Amino acid sequence: MNKINDVFFDLDRTLWDFEKNSEVALRILFEEFQLGESIPSFKKFHGEYKRVNARFWKAYGEGKISQAELRAGRFRDTLAFFGVNNKTMGADMNAKYIAISPYQTHLFPSTKEVLLDLKEKNYRLHIITNGFKEVQHTKLEQSGLDEFFESVLCSEEVGKSKPHPSVFYEAMSRAQAKANQSVMIGDDFNADIIGAENVGIPGVLFDPNRKYIKNRTVNRIENLTEIPNKIIGI
Repeated sequence: MNKINDVFFDLDRTLWDFEKNSEVALRILFEEFQLGESIPSFKKFHGEYKRVNARFWKAYGEGKISQAELRAGRFRDTLAFFGVNNKTMGADMNAKYIAISPYQTHLFPSTKEVLLDLKEKNYRLHIITNGFKEVQHTKLEQSGLDEFFESVLCSEEVGKSKPHPSVFYEAMSRAQAKANQSVMIGDDFNADIIGAENVGIPGVLFDPNRKYIKNRTVNRIENLTEIPNKIIGI
């Protein structure tokens, strides 16, 4: 058993509550762009946007589309589903979404308390995120998380996305960390856990919705407060 010195975290859906923060931003857009005139309800708009956005992020993660294509397409295709074929509106909505969503500050329960506890125990904390650099740093600053982390790596800086090994190698290089003395904590089984373990970093899956409860092979937690004890056991 190696002593863990460095703890790498994913950001979205692990510390920063992406779903809650995104919904707040999307509600603002729904009202501001008067989408209720052409879309039956916010619920239907929100559900379709989530589906379309997930499809674009999957394609981006696989290297099939660019950041620009992701941003141009997600609102355009969502609107088109409801018969609103307006590329200009889609572009305007995307710009507004990027402007307001990083300023939302919902975190998962006990996020700051756990990070403070880890810092007091002398762990070095880092972020590895597939999110775009221009918004991820804003999220960290606005939600008061930036002070906890010694390094932040956005995968676009490497030119690849998690789970590509180069992302994790670059993160370790920046942090001057060793794989067998590190741990990766994230919500995405493939990007965070498999990606980290492929380069020798043990992974801990954050699984608050119990998607992987039957998987006995994965180190998993349902609440961030479990992290300190989980790290000791690695």
